[in-house]
Amino acid sequence: MNSSPQPGPGKAERLLVVLFLLSLPMLNPWVRGDGVGYYAYARAPLIQHNLDFLRDYQEANTSFRENRLDKNGQPTAEFRTRTGHIENHFTVGPAMLWAPFLLLTHAGVLFARVLGSTIPADGFSTPYRIAMALATAFYGFLGLLISFRIARKYVDETWALLATVAIWWASSLPVYMYFNPSWSHAHSAFVAALFLWYWHETREARTLGQWLLLGAIAGLMVDVYYANVVLFVVLPLEALREYGAAIRNPTPNTPRVSQLIARHVAFCLAVILSMLPTFIAHRIIYGGILETGYIPVGLWNWASPYLFSVLFSSNHGLISWTPIILFAVIGLVAFWRSVPRTGLAFLVAALAFYYFIASYPDWAGISSYGSRFFTSLTLLFVLGLAVFLDRFTRIFRTRRAALAAAVVFLACFVFWNAGLMFQWGTHLIPARGPISFREMIQNQFSVVPRQITTQFQKYLFGRKAMMQQIEQRDLEQMKENPPPP
Repeated sequence: MNSSPQPGPGKAERLLVVLFLLSLPMLNPWVRGDGVGYYAYARAPLIQHNLDFLRDYQEANTSFRENRLDKNGQPTAEFRTRTGHIENHFTVGPAMLWAPFLLLTHAGVLFARVLGSTIPADGFSTPYRIAMALATAFYGFLGLLISFRIARKYVDETWALLATVAIWWASSLPVYMYFNPSWSHAHSAFVAALFLWYWHETREARTLGQWLLLGAIAGLMVDVYYANVVLFVVLPLEALREYGAAIRNPTPNTPRVSQLIARHVAFCLAVILSMLPTFIAHRIIYGGILETGYIPVGLWNWASPYLFSVLFSSNHGLISWTPIILFAVIGLVAFWRSVPRTGLAFLVAALAFYYFIASYPDWAGISSYGSRFFTSLTLLFVLGLAVFLDRFTRIFRTRRAALAAAVVFLACFVFWNAGLMFQWGTHLIPARGPISFREMIQNQFSVVPRQITTQFQKYLFGRKAMMQQIEQRDLEQMKENPPPP
Protein backbone atom coordinates (compact mmCIF):
# COMPACT_ATOMS: atom_id res chain seq x y z
CA MET A 1 0.00 0.00 0.00
CA ASN A 2 1.40 3.38 -1.01
CA SER A 3 2.62 5.49 1.92
CA SER A 4 5.17 7.71 0.18
CA PRO A 5 5.03 11.51 0.43
CA GLN A 6 2.64 13.12 -2.00
CA PRO A 7 3.22 16.32 -4.00
CA GLY A 8 1.65 19.64 -3.11
CA PRO A 9 -1.81 20.82 -4.13
CA GLY A 10 -2.70 19.53 -7.57
CA LYS A 11 -5.66 18.82 -9.76
CA ALA A 12 -7.49 16.80 -7.11
CA GLU A 13 -7.37 19.58 -4.52
CA ARG A 14 -8.38 22.16 -7.11
CA LEU A 15 -11.32 19.98 -8.12
CA LEU A 16 -12.40 19.68 -4.49
CA VAL A 17 -12.22 23.45 -4.10
CA VAL A 18 -14.34 23.95 -7.24
CA LEU A 19 -16.92 21.46 -5.97
CA PHE A 20 -16.99 23.28 -2.63
CA LEU A 21 -17.55 26.66 -4.27
CA LEU A 22 -20.32 25.22 -6.45
CA SER A 23 -21.98 23.80 -3.33
CA LEU A 24 -22.23 27.13 -1.50
CA PRO A 25 -25.73 27.98 -2.82
CA MET A 26 -26.84 25.01 -0.68
CA LEU A 27 -26.04 26.98 2.48
CA ASN A 28 -29.05 27.51 4.69
CA PRO A 29 -28.19 30.37 7.08
CA TRP A 30 -30.69 29.65 9.82
CA VAL A 31 -30.26 29.08 13.54
CA ARG A 32 -32.56 26.32 14.70
CA GLY A 33 -32.84 23.55 17.27
CA ASP A 34 -29.57 22.64 18.95
CA GLY A 35 -28.00 25.38 16.86
CA VAL A 36 -29.69 27.99 19.04
CA GLY A 37 -27.56 26.92 21.99
CA TYR A 38 -24.34 26.69 19.97
CA TYR A 39 -24.85 30.06 18.29
CA ALA A 40 -25.81 31.74 21.57
CA TYR A 41 -22.24 31.23 22.79
CA ALA A 42 -21.07 33.35 19.86
CA ARG A 43 -23.80 35.99 19.67
CA ALA A 44 -24.29 36.85 23.34
CA PRO A 45 -20.60 37.59 24.11
CA LEU A 46 -20.16 39.43 20.80
CA ILE A 47 -23.22 41.67 21.08
CA GLN A 48 -24.06 41.75 24.80
CA HIS A 49 -20.60 40.93 26.24
CA ASN A 50 -22.08 38.34 28.60
CA LEU A 51 -23.55 34.84 28.73
CA ASP A 52 -27.19 35.88 29.09
CA PHE A 53 -28.99 33.80 26.45
CA LEU A 54 -32.53 35.11 26.99
CA ARG A 55 -32.67 36.97 23.67
CA ASP A 56 -31.31 33.93 21.83
CA TYR A 57 -34.00 31.71 23.28
CA GLN A 58 -36.73 34.28 22.64
CA GLU A 59 -35.69 34.48 18.98
CA ALA A 60 -35.44 30.70 18.62
CA ASN A 61 -37.71 28.49 16.54
CA THR A 62 -40.94 27.43 18.25
CA SER A 63 -40.03 23.78 18.86
CA PHE A 64 -36.85 24.83 20.68
CA ARG A 65 -38.47 27.71 22.55
CA GLU A 66 -41.75 26.25 23.74
CA ASN A 67 -40.37 23.98 26.48
CA ARG A 68 -37.83 26.51 27.71
CA LEU A 69 -39.86 29.74 27.92
CA ASP A 70 -43.24 30.44 29.46
CA LYS A 71 -46.09 32.30 27.75
CA ASN A 72 -44.47 35.62 28.73
CA GLY A 73 -41.22 34.71 27.01
CA GLN A 74 -39.36 34.14 30.28
CA PRO A 75 -37.33 31.01 31.13
CA THR A 76 -39.22 28.32 33.02
CA ALA A 77 -37.85 27.35 36.42
CA GLU A 78 -36.36 24.05 35.26
CA PHE A 79 -34.25 25.87 32.67
CA ARG A 80 -32.62 28.14 35.23
CA THR A 81 -29.37 26.85 36.71
CA ARG A 82 -28.30 27.29 40.33
CA THR A 83 -26.28 30.34 39.28
CA GLY A 84 -29.40 31.97 37.82
CA HIS A 85 -28.32 31.56 34.20
CA ILE A 86 -30.36 29.99 31.44
CA GLU A 87 -29.36 26.37 30.89
CA ASN A 88 -27.16 25.87 27.82
CA HIS A 89 -25.53 22.46 27.67
CA PHE A 90 -24.24 22.89 24.14
CA THR A 91 -20.51 23.33 23.58
CA VAL A 92 -18.58 26.57 23.16
CA GLY A 93 -16.19 25.22 20.52
CA PRO A 94 -18.29 26.11 17.46
CA ALA A 95 -18.52 29.69 18.72
CA MET A 96 -14.73 29.77 19.03
CA LEU A 97 -14.40 28.71 15.40
CA TRP A 98 -17.09 31.12 14.22
CA ALA A 99 -15.52 34.03 16.12
CA PRO A 100 -13.14 35.35 13.40
CA PHE A 101 -15.93 35.36 10.81
CA LEU A 102 -18.48 36.96 13.11
CA LEU A 103 -16.04 39.61 14.36
CA LEU A 104 -15.33 40.72 10.80
CA THR A 105 -19.04 40.68 10.02
CA HIS A 106 -19.89 42.71 13.10
CA ALA A 107 -17.24 45.29 12.20
CA GLY A 108 -18.66 45.46 8.69
CA VAL A 109 -22.23 45.91 9.95
CA LEU A 110 -21.18 48.66 12.36
CA PHE A 111 -19.26 50.44 9.60
CA ALA A 112 -22.24 50.12 7.25
CA ARG A 113 -24.50 51.61 9.91
CA VAL A 114 -22.18 54.61 10.19
CA LEU A 115 -22.72 55.08 6.45
CA GLY A 116 -26.49 54.97 6.89
CA SER A 117 -27.37 51.27 6.73
CA THR A 118 -30.31 50.04 8.81
CA ILE A 119 -29.08 46.43 9.17
CA PRO A 120 -29.47 45.51 12.86
CA ALA A 121 -26.14 44.92 14.62
CA ASP A 122 -27.77 42.35 16.88
CA GLY A 123 -26.20 39.07 15.76
CA PHE A 124 -29.53 37.81 14.41
CA SER A 125 -29.65 39.71 11.10
CA THR A 126 -28.78 38.17 7.76
CA PRO A 127 -25.06 39.11 7.53
CA TYR A 128 -24.31 37.34 10.81
CA ARG A 129 -26.20 34.21 9.85
CA ILE A 130 -24.54 34.08 6.44
CA ALA A 131 -21.11 34.47 8.06
CA MET A 132 -21.93 31.65 10.49
CA ALA A 133 -23.10 29.36 7.70
CA LEU A 134 -20.09 30.13 5.49
CA ALA A 135 -17.74 29.43 8.37
CA THR A 136 -19.40 26.10 9.09
CA ALA A 137 -19.16 25.02 5.46
CA PHE A 138 -15.55 26.17 5.33
CA TYR A 139 -14.58 24.11 8.36
CA GLY A 140 -16.46 21.09 7.06
CA PHE A 141 -14.58 21.39 3.78
CA LEU A 142 -11.24 21.69 5.57
CA GLY A 143 -12.06 18.45 7.37
CA LEU A 144 -12.69 16.77 4.01
CA LEU A 145 -9.49 18.19 2.54
CA ILE A 146 -7.44 16.92 5.47
CA SER A 147 -9.12 13.52 5.13
CA PHE A 148 -8.28 13.39 1.43
CA ARG A 149 -4.66 14.21 2.05
CA ILE A 150 -4.34 11.40 4.60
CA ALA A 151 -6.08 8.90 2.32
CA ARG A 152 -3.90 9.65 -0.67
CA LYS A 153 -0.80 8.79 1.36
CA TYR A 154 -1.92 5.18 1.29
CA VAL A 155 -3.88 4.69 -1.93
CA ASP A 156 -3.97 6.05 -5.45
CA GLU A 157 -5.12 9.67 -5.52
CA THR A 158 -8.12 8.77 -7.67
CA TRP A 159 -9.59 6.47 -5.03
CA ALA A 160 -8.85 8.99 -2.29
CA LEU A 161 -10.66 11.68 -4.29
CA LEU A 162 -13.69 9.50 -5.00
CA ALA A 163 -13.88 8.41 -1.37
CA THR A 164 -13.75 12.02 -0.20
CA VAL A 165 -16.56 13.11 -2.52
CA ALA A 166 -18.63 10.05 -1.62
CA ILE A 167 -18.40 10.58 2.15
CA TRP A 168 -19.04 14.29 1.55
CA TRP A 169 -22.39 13.59 -0.11
CA ALA A 170 -23.44 10.11 1.04
CA SER A 171 -23.09 10.54 4.81
CA SER A 172 -24.72 12.77 7.42
CA LEU A 173 -22.14 15.50 6.85
CA PRO A 174 -24.01 17.58 4.20
CA VAL A 175 -27.02 18.03 6.49
CA TYR A 176 -24.83 19.67 9.14
CA MET A 177 -22.47 21.39 6.71
CA TYR A 178 -25.24 23.10 4.73
CA PHE A 179 -28.81 22.57 5.98
CA ASN A 180 -28.22 22.91 9.75
CA PRO A 181 -24.95 24.89 9.87
CA SER A 182 -25.54 26.21 13.39
CA TRP A 183 -25.05 22.71 14.81
CA SER A 184 -21.60 21.44 15.82
CA HIS A 185 -21.05 18.40 13.61
CA ALA A 186 -19.26 19.94 10.62
CA HIS A 187 -16.91 21.69 13.06
CA SER A 188 -16.39 18.36 14.77
CA ALA A 189 -15.48 16.69 11.47
CA PHE A 190 -12.82 19.37 11.03
CA VAL A 191 -11.22 19.36 14.48
CA ALA A 192 -11.25 15.55 14.74
CA ALA A 193 -9.60 15.31 11.32
CA LEU A 194 -7.07 17.97 12.35
CA PHE A 195 -6.22 16.06 15.54
CA LEU A 196 -5.86 12.69 13.82
CA TRP A 197 -3.88 14.23 10.97
CA TYR A 198 -1.43 15.99 13.28
CA TRP A 199 -1.06 12.89 15.43
CA HIS A 200 -0.39 10.88 12.24
CA GLU A 201 2.13 13.37 10.83
CA THR A 202 4.16 13.60 14.05
CA ARG A 203 3.81 10.04 15.31
CA GLU A 204 7.37 8.92 14.51
CA ALA A 205 9.25 11.64 16.42
CA ARG A 206 7.22 14.32 18.20
CA THR A 207 9.09 17.23 19.78
CA LEU A 208 8.00 19.00 22.95
CA GLY A 209 6.61 21.86 20.87
CA GLN A 210 4.63 19.43 18.74
CA TRP A 211 3.24 17.80 21.88
CA LEU A 212 2.04 21.22 23.03
CA LEU A 213 0.40 21.92 19.67
CA LEU A 214 -1.20 18.47 19.63
CA GLY A 215 -2.59 19.18 23.10
CA ALA A 216 -4.01 22.52 21.97
CA ILE A 217 -5.72 20.84 19.03
CA ALA A 218 -6.99 18.05 21.29
CA GLY A 219 -8.48 20.57 23.72
CA LEU A 220 -10.20 22.45 20.90
CA MET A 221 -11.54 19.14 19.62
CA VAL A 222 -13.24 18.53 22.97
CA ASP A 223 -14.39 22.16 23.19
CA VAL A 224 -16.29 21.54 19.97
CA TYR A 225 -17.77 18.16 20.87
CA TYR A 226 -17.32 16.34 24.17
CA ALA A 227 -17.55 12.86 22.64
CA ASN A 228 -14.36 13.57 20.69
CA VAL A 229 -12.39 12.92 23.87
CA VAL A 230 -12.67 9.24 22.92
CA LEU A 231 -10.24 9.84 20.05
CA PHE A 232 -7.50 10.39 22.64
CA VAL A 233 -7.30 6.59 22.68
CA VAL A 234 -4.68 6.74 19.90
CA LEU A 235 -2.25 8.23 22.44
CA PRO A 236 -2.13 5.41 25.05
CA LEU A 237 -1.53 2.91 22.26
CA GLU A 238 1.43 4.98 21.15
CA ALA A 239 2.63 5.54 24.73
CA LEU A 240 2.64 1.83 25.57
CA ARG A 241 5.01 1.17 22.68
CA GLU A 242 7.25 4.13 23.56
CA TYR A 243 7.51 3.35 27.28
CA GLY A 244 8.17 -0.29 26.46
CA ALA A 245 11.02 0.66 24.15
CA ALA A 246 12.44 3.13 26.70
CA ILE A 247 12.47 0.48 29.43
CA ARG A 248 13.42 -2.68 27.51
CA ASN A 249 15.57 -1.49 24.60
CA PRO A 250 16.90 2.01 25.29
CA THR A 251 19.08 3.52 22.56
CA PRO A 252 20.61 6.98 22.04
CA ASN A 253 17.70 7.75 19.70
CA THR A 254 15.02 6.47 22.09
CA PRO A 255 13.41 9.04 24.42
CA ARG A 256 14.02 8.30 28.09
CA VAL A 257 11.11 7.61 30.43
CA SER A 258 11.58 11.00 32.08
CA GLN A 259 11.41 12.71 28.66
CA LEU A 260 8.23 10.85 27.76
CA ILE A 261 6.62 11.81 31.06
CA ALA A 262 7.56 15.46 30.55
CA ARG A 263 6.07 15.46 27.06
CA HIS A 264 2.85 13.82 28.18
CA VAL A 265 2.49 16.26 31.06
CA ALA A 266 3.01 19.11 28.59
CA PHE A 267 0.28 17.63 26.38
CA CYS A 268 -2.15 17.47 29.31
CA LEU A 269 -1.40 21.06 30.32
CA ALA A 270 -1.99 22.20 26.73
CA VAL A 271 -5.32 20.36 26.67
CA ILE A 272 -6.40 22.06 29.90
CA LEU A 273 -5.37 25.51 28.65
CA SER A 274 -7.19 24.95 25.37
CA MET A 275 -10.32 23.95 27.26
CA LEU A 276 -10.39 27.03 29.47
CA PRO A 277 -13.28 28.58 27.49
CA THR A 278 -15.36 25.49 28.23
CA PHE A 279 -14.41 25.43 31.92
CA ILE A 280 -15.09 29.16 32.34
CA ALA A 281 -18.49 28.89 30.62
CA HIS A 282 -19.45 25.93 32.81
CA ARG A 283 -18.35 27.77 35.94
CA ILE A 284 -20.48 30.79 35.04
CA ILE A 285 -23.58 28.88 33.90
CA TYR A 286 -23.59 25.81 36.14
CA GLY A 287 -21.34 26.79 39.02
CA GLY A 288 -18.79 24.05 38.37
CA ILE A 289 -16.18 23.59 35.65
CA LEU A 290 -16.97 19.88 35.19
CA GLU A 291 -20.76 20.23 35.05
CA THR A 292 -22.04 19.92 31.48
CA GLY A 293 -25.82 19.79 31.68
CA TYR A 294 -25.81 16.37 30.01
CA ILE A 295 -26.79 13.04 31.54
CA PRO A 296 -23.98 12.10 33.99
CA VAL A 297 -21.72 9.43 32.51
CA GLY A 298 -22.33 7.25 35.55
CA LEU A 299 -25.92 6.81 34.37
CA TRP A 300 -24.95 5.68 30.86
CA ASN A 301 -25.54 2.12 29.67
CA TRP A 302 -21.92 1.00 29.85
CA ALA A 303 -22.84 -2.60 30.69
CA SER A 304 -25.58 -2.91 28.06
CA PRO A 305 -24.79 -0.60 25.16
CA TYR A 306 -27.09 -0.35 22.14
CA LEU A 307 -24.49 -1.87 19.83
CA PHE A 308 -26.90 -3.21 17.21
CA SER A 309 -29.40 -0.36 17.30
CA VAL A 310 -26.77 2.33 16.80
CA LEU A 311 -25.85 0.71 13.50
CA PHE A 312 -29.07 -0.73 12.13
CA SER A 313 -32.09 0.78 13.87
CA SER A 314 -34.70 2.65 11.85
CA ASN A 315 -34.26 5.27 14.57
CA HIS A 316 -31.26 6.95 12.93
CA GLY A 317 -29.00 3.92 12.67
CA LEU A 318 -25.57 4.71 11.24
CA ILE A 319 -25.54 2.04 8.53
CA SER A 320 -29.29 1.75 7.96
CA TRP A 321 -29.45 5.48 7.15
CA THR A 322 -26.03 5.98 5.53
CA PRO A 323 -25.07 2.52 4.19
CA ILE A 324 -21.86 3.71 2.52
CA ILE A 325 -20.31 3.70 5.99
CA LEU A 326 -20.39 -0.12 5.95
CA PHE A 327 -17.83 -0.16 3.14
CA ALA A 328 -15.75 2.47 4.90
CA VAL A 329 -15.59 0.23 7.97
CA ILE A 330 -14.59 -2.76 5.82
CA GLY A 331 -11.82 -0.64 4.35
CA LEU A 332 -10.70 0.49 7.80
CA VAL A 333 -10.26 -3.15 8.84
CA ALA A 334 -8.29 -3.81 5.64
CA PHE A 335 -6.13 -0.78 6.40
CA TRP A 336 -5.34 -2.18 9.84
CA ARG A 337 -4.19 -5.45 8.25
CA SER A 338 -2.01 -3.61 5.71
CA VAL A 339 -0.58 -0.91 7.98
CA PRO A 340 -0.81 -2.53 11.43
CA ARG A 341 0.56 0.21 13.69
CA THR A 342 -1.37 3.19 12.32
CA GLY A 343 -4.31 1.03 11.27
CA LEU A 344 -4.71 -0.39 14.78
CA ALA A 345 -4.79 3.11 16.30
CA PHE A 346 -7.42 4.29 13.82
CA LEU A 347 -9.52 1.14 14.18
CA VAL A 348 -9.43 1.25 17.98
CA ALA A 349 -10.42 4.93 17.85
CA ALA A 350 -13.43 4.08 15.67
CA LEU A 351 -14.46 1.15 17.89
CA ALA A 352 -14.07 3.18 21.08
CA PHE A 353 -16.22 5.97 19.63
CA TYR A 354 -18.81 3.38 18.57
CA TYR A 355 -18.97 1.90 22.09
CA PHE A 356 -19.14 5.39 23.62
CA ILE A 357 -22.11 6.46 21.49
CA ALA A 358 -23.82 3.07 21.92
CA SER A 359 -23.65 3.56 25.70
CA TYR A 360 -25.23 7.01 25.57
CA PRO A 361 -28.91 6.91 26.66
CA ASP A 362 -29.87 9.28 23.80
CA TRP A 363 -27.84 7.30 21.26
CA ALA A 364 -30.42 7.95 18.49
CA GLY A 365 -29.79 11.69 18.59
CA ILE A 366 -33.49 12.68 18.91
CA SER A 367 -33.86 14.96 15.84
CA SER A 368 -31.00 13.63 13.77
CA TYR A 369 -30.17 12.78 10.19
CA GLY A 370 -28.73 9.31 10.52
CA SER A 371 -26.36 8.95 13.45
CA ARG A 372 -25.02 12.50 13.38
CA PHE A 373 -22.58 11.81 16.22
CA PHE A 374 -20.35 9.80 13.90
CA THR A 375 -19.66 12.82 11.70
CA SER A 376 -16.62 13.23 13.95
CA LEU A 377 -15.11 10.16 12.25
CA THR A 378 -15.17 11.69 8.75
CA LEU A 379 -11.41 11.25 8.29
CA LEU A 380 -11.58 7.58 9.24
CA PHE A 381 -14.53 7.00 6.92
CA VAL A 382 -12.77 8.69 3.99
CA LEU A 383 -9.62 6.67 4.59
CA GLY A 384 -11.56 3.42 5.02
CA LEU A 385 -13.62 3.96 1.88
CA ALA A 386 -10.50 4.87 -0.11
CA VAL A 387 -8.83 1.63 0.97
CA PHE A 388 -11.99 -0.32 0.13
CA LEU A 389 -12.05 1.18 -3.37
CA ASP A 390 -8.36 0.40 -3.81
CA ARG A 391 -9.04 -3.28 -3.00
CA PHE A 392 -12.39 -3.51 -4.78
CA THR A 393 -11.13 -2.12 -8.08
CA ARG A 394 -8.29 -4.64 -8.31
CA ILE A 395 -10.73 -7.22 -9.66
CA PHE A 396 -11.03 -5.27 -12.93
CA ARG A 397 -8.58 -5.79 -15.77
CA THR A 398 -8.31 -2.16 -16.81
CA ARG A 399 -8.17 1.06 -14.89
CA ARG A 400 -10.96 2.52 -17.02
CA ALA A 401 -13.31 -0.31 -16.08
CA ALA A 402 -12.33 -0.01 -12.42
CA LEU A 403 -12.96 3.73 -12.44
CA ALA A 404 -16.34 3.36 -14.16
CA ALA A 405 -17.44 0.69 -11.69
CA ALA A 406 -16.32 2.77 -8.72
CA VAL A 407 -18.14 5.88 -9.96
CA VAL A 408 -21.38 3.99 -10.56
CA PHE A 409 -21.09 2.21 -7.21
CA LEU A 410 -20.58 5.43 -5.28
CA ALA A 411 -23.14 7.40 -7.27
CA CYS A 412 -25.84 4.97 -6.12
CA PHE A 413 -25.12 5.86 -2.50
CA VAL A 414 -24.92 9.58 -3.21
CA PHE A 415 -28.28 9.65 -5.00
CA TRP A 416 -29.86 7.45 -2.34
CA ASN A 417 -28.59 9.79 0.37
CA ALA A 418 -29.85 12.83 -1.53
CA GLY A 419 -33.34 11.33 -1.66
CA LEU A 420 -33.28 10.40 2.03
CA MET A 421 -32.02 13.85 3.02
CA PHE A 422 -34.88 15.32 1.02
CA GLN A 423 -37.40 13.10 2.82
CA TRP A 424 -35.96 13.97 6.22
CA GLY A 425 -35.63 17.69 5.54
CA THR A 426 -39.18 18.07 4.23
CA HIS A 427 -40.60 15.70 6.87
CA LEU A 428 -41.85 13.08 4.45
CA ILE A 429 -40.43 10.83 7.16
CA PRO A 430 -40.35 11.84 10.85
CA ALA A 431 -37.34 13.83 11.98
CA ARG A 432 -37.56 12.15 15.39
CA GLY A 433 -37.94 8.54 16.36
CA PRO A 434 -38.15 5.41 14.20
CA ILE A 435 -39.20 5.56 10.58
CA SER A 436 -40.93 2.98 8.41
CA PHE A 437 -38.34 1.50 6.07
CA ARG A 438 -41.13 0.42 3.75
CA GLU A 439 -42.57 3.92 3.53
CA MET A 440 -39.12 5.43 3.12
CA ILE A 441 -38.23 3.10 0.23
CA GLN A 442 -41.56 3.73 -1.48
CA ASN A 443 -40.95 7.46 -1.18
CA GLN A 444 -37.47 7.09 -2.66
CA PHE A 445 -38.87 5.64 -5.87
CA SER A 446 -42.25 7.35 -6.14
CA VAL A 447 -42.46 10.64 -4.23
CA VAL A 448 -38.86 11.91 -4.33
CA PRO A 449 -38.44 11.80 -8.14
CA ARG A 450 -41.68 13.79 -8.58
CA GLN A 451 -41.02 16.44 -5.97
CA ILE A 452 -37.28 16.92 -5.57
CA THR A 453 -36.75 19.24 -8.56
CA THR A 454 -39.58 21.59 -7.61
CA GLN A 455 -38.63 21.58 -3.96
CA PHE A 456 -34.97 22.18 -4.76
CA GLN A 457 -35.94 25.26 -6.76
CA LYS A 458 -37.94 26.49 -3.76
CA TYR A 459 -34.94 25.81 -1.55
CA LEU A 460 -32.73 27.95 -3.78
CA PHE A 461 -35.15 30.79 -4.54
CA GLY A 462 -37.88 30.70 -1.88
CA ARG A 463 -36.02 29.39 1.11
CA LYS A 464 -37.59 31.52 3.83
CA ALA A 465 -41.13 30.37 3.08
CA MET A 466 -39.93 26.77 2.70
CA MET A 467 -38.19 26.84 6.09
CA GLN A 468 -41.37 28.17 7.70
CA GLN A 469 -43.32 25.29 6.17
CA ILE A 470 -40.76 22.79 7.41
CA GLU A 471 -40.90 24.25 10.92
CA GLN A 472 -44.70 24.05 10.91
CA ARG A 473 -44.62 20.45 9.74
CA ASP A 474 -42.10 19.65 12.46
CA LEU A 475 -44.42 21.09 15.11
CA GLU A 476 -47.31 19.05 13.74
CA GLN A 477 -45.30 15.83 13.89
CA MET A 478 -44.20 16.61 17.44
CA LYS A 479 -47.85 17.02 18.48
CA GLU A 480 -48.79 13.76 16.72
CA ASN A 481 -45.89 11.89 18.34
CA PRO A 482 -44.83 13.77 21.48
CA PRO A 483 -41.41 12.81 22.92
CA PRO A 484 -41.42 10.69 26.07
CA PRO A 485 -41.29 12.65 29.34
